Amino acid sequence: MLRCWLRLLTWNFVLAFHAEVLSARDWFVNNRGGDDTFSGQIEQTGTLDGPVRTITRALRMAGAGDRIVLANSGEPYRESVSLVGGPHSGLPGHPFVIEGNGATLEGRAIIPPEAWESYHGAVFRFSPRRLAYQQLYLNNKPALRHPTPRGGALPKLAPLEWFLDGGYLYFRIEDERMIDDYALSCAGEKTGVTAYKVHDVVIQNLTIQGFQIDGIQVHDSVECLVGGVVSRGNGRTGIAVVGASRATLDRCVLGDNAEAQLLVAYPARATVLECDLLPKAAPPIINRGGQVEVDGKPFTE
Repeated sequence: MLRCWLRLLTWNFVLAFHAEVLSARDWFVNNRGGDDTFSGQIEQTGTLDGPVRTITRALRMAGAGDRIVLANSGEPYRESVSLVGGPHSGLPGHPFVIEGNGATLEGRAIIPPEAWESYHGAVFRFSPRRLAYQQLYLNNKPALRHPTPRGGALPKLAPLEWFLDGGYLYFRIEDERMIDDYALSCAGEKTGVTAYKVHDVVIQNLTIQGFQIDGIQVHDSVECLVGGVVSRGNGRTGIAVVGASRATLDRCVLGDNAEAQLLVAYPARATVLECDLLPKAAPPIINRGGQVEVDGKPFTE
């Protein structure tokens, strides 16, 4: 009798697992032709139903093992998204996926010319909404940041250099130019993708840029794969792996992030495979007591 009961319990578990896998769905997102009142179950636009407009809306409807499929519309997705708990986790052999299809997740906000004030000579300053970390963009590319000086004195900026200090972002214009001659923007949203207490997650084929802190923050108790992601021009790092998390980075490109391209902090573990960590603006990796392996070898600073 006990054996029959155990067998029935096992079959019920197997059937429930397969039912959960079979019920996993694709949620389609299109920030040009979509609408958050749509079901998100149809990829095509221009009908009475179709994709949703925002990633946030798709995540609210998604469940374990689902896929969020972004349309690469040519227009950046201007939002900050979070993956949290069971509904945004995968199942064994059936991960929860964010498929970017080459789309861009954008965190920048335009700085209107009237927001700048003249400070001294050719130097102007602006007080951004977010201050702990920042990134200034000139013509859609990170501008040249002046190294932080010791002693708190404002550095002598060269033309087109910038510096963050005391609640202000300072920028020096060129001779015979005006501040409104420049297309300037800065980080407006905190983090592109935050993952918190999720497992069996895949984030792939996405460009993430212009966020105040991190492009992707693998925050705590996370197991994930980040594949084919470009994370650039963020105020702290391209990807941060912190807390009791394990992340694999596969063929990613991290560059022009202000503090580090990759940050790993105890007791997190990061495995880096065939990635380009470009050290132009900051170190490729900062390891604060975590475990980092790069192409099969332990990372040592």
